[in-house]
Amino acid sequence: MSLDYQVLQAAAQWFAVLQAESVSEADREAWRAWLVTPEHARAWERVERISGRLEPLAGDPFSPAATALLRPQQPNRRQALKTFSVLCGGGVLALAASAMPWRSWAADQRTAIGEVRDWRLDDGSQLWLNTDSAVDIAFGRRARTLSLYRGELLVQAAAERRPLLLRTAEGDLQVDDAARFSVLQRDGCTQLSVFDGAIDVQPDGRASSRTVSAGQQIAFNSHHIEPERPVQSGRQAWAGGVLLADNLRLDEFVAELARYRQGYLGCDPRIAGLRVVGAYPSADTERVLEALASTLALRINRRLPWWVSLEPLQQGTGV
Repeated sequence: MSLDYQVLQAAAQWFAVLQAESVSEADREAWRAWLVTPEHARAWERVERISGRLEPLAGDPFSPAATALLRPQQPNRRQALKTFSVLCGGGVLALAASAMPWRSWAADQRTAIGEVRDWRLDDGSQLWLNTDSAVDIAFGRRARTLSLYRGELLVQAAAERRPLLLRTAEGDLQVDDAARFSVLQRDGCTQLSVFDGAIDVQPDGRASSRTVSAGQQIAFNSHHIEPERPVQSGRQAWAGGVLLADNLRLDEFVAELARYRQGYLGCDPRIAGLRVVGAYPSADTERVLEALASTLALRINRRLPWWVSLEPLQQGTGV
């Protein structure tokens, strides 16, 4: 369920108030009254989850609502794998092994937020992995298999007798010849863009397979493949550290930019329809924000160091 933008910003503002040294008991009482509304509680949970900083609220004995929303810090990879092995010994291997987060932790190749990497594979293919992504690589006698658990990849596949198989949460892709394509794993959806060659798509459900040719892109889930559309010209530019915007809506561009930085990055609905054009460096998101603010006459609102929103300069601005 999506959250109202203003409610989400109010939650961030409350977090800032409670972090301040000058916070009073009256502030806490007002916050607890605000938190009673279910949508407010959901917004608060999201802010808290993004922050990863629970200490200031854990010490408040008068906040059962906040206590219920507190989440323990995530273990590091070694601790996670140790726990995973214990769970396997306890007889829940099937459950744990099927969970994408566990597979992401143990994936052969991973990238951090804001990181883009590339590898030359054993068959001569080239693999690029975008920000916050995870993939397994398994080359056998009969097939070359990539399993994308999170994020996005770009592949320049070499022609070979063994097919190249790519598995996502929604289905399988197969490449039988040389090809260049990218795959983005979204929540409940896989997006495929084909720049050269042809890719066979088979969703996990009952949907029939489809071959996607060069110059086309599709999105599919486990049971349905959407109609093909012309591939976006900038869909592979990220491999070179560039975010291309060709008359893109501001809210869509901000959502893409947010993938390359820690914390929250939002766009006020009143300016969401403004158009963005240009090439921007994905490795310097602060520079990109300053460029957007200058070009589109926007205000960068930093409610917290890790909570940033683009908003109109004047309250009456609309689109």
